[in-house]
Amino acid sequence: MFLSISGRTRGLALLCCALLPVPGTACAQPTGYPLTIANCNRVTTYERAPERAVSIGQGTTEILLSLGLADRVVGTAIWLSPLPESLVEAGRTLPRIADKSPGFEAVLKTRPDFVAAQWINDIAPDQARVGTYAQFDDFGIRTYVSPAECAKSEFSAGSGDGARAQPWTVDLLNREITELAGIFDVPARGADLVAANASRIATAAADAEALQAKDISVLYWFSSPEIAGEAYVAGRFGAPAWISDVVGVRNVITSDEEWPLVGWETISQLDPDVIVLGTMDRRNFPADDVTAKRAFLQSDPVASQLRAVREGHLIDMPAHSMNPTLRAVDGVEVLARGLKAIGLTR
Repeated sequence: MFLSISGRTRGLALLCCALLPVPGTACAQPTGYPLTIANCNRVTTYERAPERAVSIGQGTTEILLSLGLADRVVGTAIWLSPLPESLVEAGRTLPRIADKSPGFEAVLKTRPDFVAAQWINDIAPDQARVGTYAQFDDFGIRTYVSPAECAKSEFSAGSGDGARAQPWTVDLLNREITELAGIFDVPARGADLVAANASRIATAAADAEALQAKDISVLYWFSSPEIAGEAYVAGRFGAPAWISDVVGVRNVITSDEEWPLVGWETISQLDPDVIVLGTMDRRNFPADDVTAKRAFLQSDPVASQLRAVREGHLIDMPAHSMNPTLRAVDGVEVLARGLKAIGLTR
């Protein structure tokens, strides 16, 4: 993870702290600069901690806020939903460049020295929605992409989805937290955040195990380009698959794509016991609105005959929790509560 000669020992200490089941403040050490990090098949060296950061993607923004770095964030972009209550105060004055992917010039206007992206299609080797590595390098701006993206086996041009050959796990989330904490020279905060997250996951897993949700099949519907058309549903290796594993249910979609487009005729053949509906403030597509999702399910000749629809087994989940972010843990809690509320678990 950390590759610099001067920062190697401290970097390994950070990694060890991330893996320990106890708070890591005691073992975390200050970052040693220069710090060199391998990220998405490229190596970047940091001579000092960034002072003016732009975060493109709400998941990345929430990690920076959780690390206590709000005062160093000069711009944010791509928002799906409000901040969680625990971060509302810290993020109250966060400047928004755009609710979607911003333009390159808009990012430059903030005079950043560091730009972190949740999706590789925003910052990529080429054909990026925001800017390429080379474009940012020309201005001396360091760039970083979420390891959850780097771990994908295939990328989709323009969509930011792509495919995975291996399941997403919180190890990738822990790596992102630890690396960002190292870059900003707040390793103790990173170790503590990893430990706190691990505690929440352990509690959520124990609660989910007590529900005995075996033999329940689930479909996760994020959104759709057209409300009556094919739906973006969760594949077998993304964050919803991890949520399913923790809760003990089965995702009916077996595609390696993170968010494949699947028709309702195909979904009807899979006939899931439960449909999880993504909720969000974003309005890029008609099906971003959860009320539109519910209306379609009730009125469409095919979708209305699904077992989950007929029996009212619909659970709302913040779409942000379906992405590989800190909120994935929230997704475990939301699904477990929802299954219990509709009477499918004890």
